[in-house]
Amino acid sequence: MTAVLPNRARRDAPRRSLRDVLARAAEAVTTPVVPAEYLDLIAPLRSGADLRGKVVSVTPETRDAATVRIRPGRGWRGHVPGQYIRIGVDVNGVRNWRAYSVTSLVGEPDGTVSVTVKAIDGGKVSNHVVRELAPGTLIHLDQATGEFTLPLERPRKALFLTAGSGITPVMGMLRNHLAELPDAVMVHSAPTRDDVIFGAELRGWAEAESLRLVELHTETDGLLSPADLDTLVPDWRERETWCCGPTGMLDTMEEHWAQAGLADRIHTERFRPVVVAEGEGGTVTFRRNGTVVEADGATPILDAGEEAGVLMPSGCRMGICFGCVLPLREGAVRDLRNGELTVATPDDDVRIQTCVSAAAGACEIDL
Repeated sequence: MTAVLPNRARRDAPRRSLRDVLARAAEAVTTPVVPAEYLDLIAPLRSGADLRGKVVSVTPETRDAATVRIRPGRGWRGHVPGQYIRIGVDVNGVRNWRAYSVTSLVGEPDGTVSVTVKAIDGGKVSNHVVRELAPGTLIHLDQATGEFTLPLERPRKALFLTAGSGITPVMGMLRNHLAELPDAVMVHSAPTRDDVIFGAELRGWAEAESLRLVELHTETDGLLSPADLDTLVPDWRERETWCCGPTGMLDTMEEHWAQAGLADRIHTERFRPVVVAEGEGGTVTFRRNGTVVEADGATPILDAGEEAGVLMPSGCRMGICFGCVLPLREGAVRDLRNGELTVATPDDDVRIQTCVSAAAGACEIDL
């Protein structure tokens, strides 16, 4: 039996066939660069492409922090205030991935999103973003993720404890939901008044009595301690709390809430992995690359490899996104978060997160 095509299908079939032939021919003559890669050059933000974004602006916030406004490609699925995104930035010809909190409003009219980055001492990517990233630059993106967010039923009384760049995820929450919080208190620490990221906006909310702001300047006031809360926020026990900042601060606050029997009332966001155990260190061999490095028991394999010039996959660098996972072909590594030892023999199929794993003796990584 011969199938009879509708008139339109009969007309379109030759066009599709010709289009397919031309596409295959184009791919043949452009190998190893395929047509999709040329499209990436012409329309990098198109639907179906790897998710990218174009830098629209870089606006200084303080002497060492800046807000980067990005127009994401058509595959962007949006974010929930408090979440973070990974951005892939090329520095000296090497693509580096880092995770930064989204600080913009949901559904900005111009379709952009913003992350706010604080340059840290020795930070290759953060310093590049704050001081060198230029409008018009294309960067790679991942979809937003993270659970450091407000519940759908907003708390009647909320407390935000932040320090340094720890204010960034909280700022995303406040910009979007402050009007929905009937009683919100923020305690924020920074070295000086001028170092407070978003200082003018926070103080404006305080003057309008939308937010009770307790601003601490550590150069004169010292570090915030849990004992200070009884004076600064006497009703802290009654408040649902979100806390983000240096690891030491998070550890002490979590312990304080636990001792008060309120561990379920504090929510924390860590920008660095918690290191609770150190192994003996050892030799790390990157099998395919051919590089061998000596690493101590406190240095993540990711950092040791990068210091030796090994190009390694990475992401959040705190054990959350699994963007750094590689096969451990042989040897032993220790998880810096909990001290657990992982051992592999040549016949095993073992994969590790290099950003939170350190050498515990000689080991070989399949890279």
